[in-house]
This record gives sequence, C-alpha cells and structure tokens, in this order.
Amino acid sequence: MAELKAHLSFWKQRLGVVPDEVWLRTDLQTLILADNDLTEISERVGDLVKLRMLDLGHNRLCELPISLGRLEGLCDFLYLHDNRLTQLPNSLGGLQRLRYLNISENAFGSFPDVVTTMRGLIELRVTDNHLTELPPSISHLTSLRELHLRNNQLATLPDSIRAMHELRQIDLRGNPLTSLPESLIALPRLEKLDLRWVTTLEPPRWFSQLEANGCIIYS
Repeated sequence: MAELKAHLSFWKQRLGVVPDEVWLRTDLQTLILADNDLTEISERVGDLVKLRMLDLGHNRLCELPISLGRLEGLCDFLYLHDNRLTQLPNSLGGLQRLRYLNISENAFGSFPDVVTTMRGLIELRVTDNHLTELPPSISHLTSLRELHLRNNQLATLPDSIRAMHELRQIDLRGNPLTSLPESLIALPRLEKLDLRWVTTLEPPRWFSQLEANGCIIYS
C-alpha cells in the first residue's frame, strides 16, 4: 500500500474485499483499487465526494454501486476496464465533469445509454466488448476528442456522428465494418481514422475528401 496526502493506492494487492477504513477517507482525491480480485464495491464509495480519479480496473466486478453517481467531483479518470460488466447504473449520468472513461474489456452487448449523458467526456474507451451498434445519441458527446472502439462487432457508425465536432481520433480496428457514414467528412478536427484489421470494408470514394481535409486513414 502506498499513501501520500489525499492519494491512496492498493494496486495489485489481491485484497478480495476493500478494507472498511477506505470508505472513511472522505479526503481522498485519488483511489486506486485495480487488480484486486474484487467482486463488489460498497455503496459507501459514494461518500468519497472529493475523488477526482477512481481506478477499479482489472477486477471481477459484474455491477457497480448506484452511489457512484454521487461523485460529482470525479473529473479526471474513471477506470472500469477488464471487469465483467454488462451494464452501467443510470446514476453515472451525475458524473458531468468526468473527462476520461474506460469501460474496455467487459461484456457489454449494447452501448450503455447513460454514457451518452456524460457531456464532459473528452476520451472514451469501449474496446474489446460485443457492441453491434452505437446509438444515435452518441452525438450528445460534443466535447469528445477520442473514441476508441477496437475489437467490437460494429458494422457501421450512426450518421449523427456529424455533430461531434471535437473528434480528433476514431479507432475502429478489428470491427466487421461494411460501411461508414459520409458525414465523417463534416468533422472539422478529425485527424486519425484507424481501420487496421478491418477486412470487410470497401473504401468509399469520399475517403479521398476526408484525407484532403487532413485526416490520416490507417488501413
């Protein structure tokens, strides 16, 4: 265990269960519980209202406490990757200041709708899941700069993506894409479209326009 002021790390301690005294540390700004074989997180996590960063990655979580949505100060990072999640609680819509969310390497069969309400997101990672489509409401994430969707089951993207004017990077590696919306041309800041390991997509003619706009297409 390493502790410094308002930062607490139990990284890779194989705890199994979070010690009760952790939930008393209401001064914490950073809490790292990654790689601890955790199967549940106490609702008391909602008492840590000063948290700016929370790392719950590399555990065995199947669900999250509703009280996570009370952490309105969570603004830096929320790591939930490499768990067994199939859904997220709607209460996470309260995390309006959160800038980075990683829900990769879980068991999502559909895109969690609540994510589209987290308007402060700048980077979103949903790689290595089982997504077959993105909801049109993904366009509500108008501050998003990076969208990472590697190794899902996506055949296309919604046309509404045209509204995401801050997007710089879209990672679609390893998806069975059959088409992409021409509205990608409307993204003024798009710098990188990653299509490596995609064998099902015939590059459309408008790709040349996308490249002329300054976007690099990796294929």
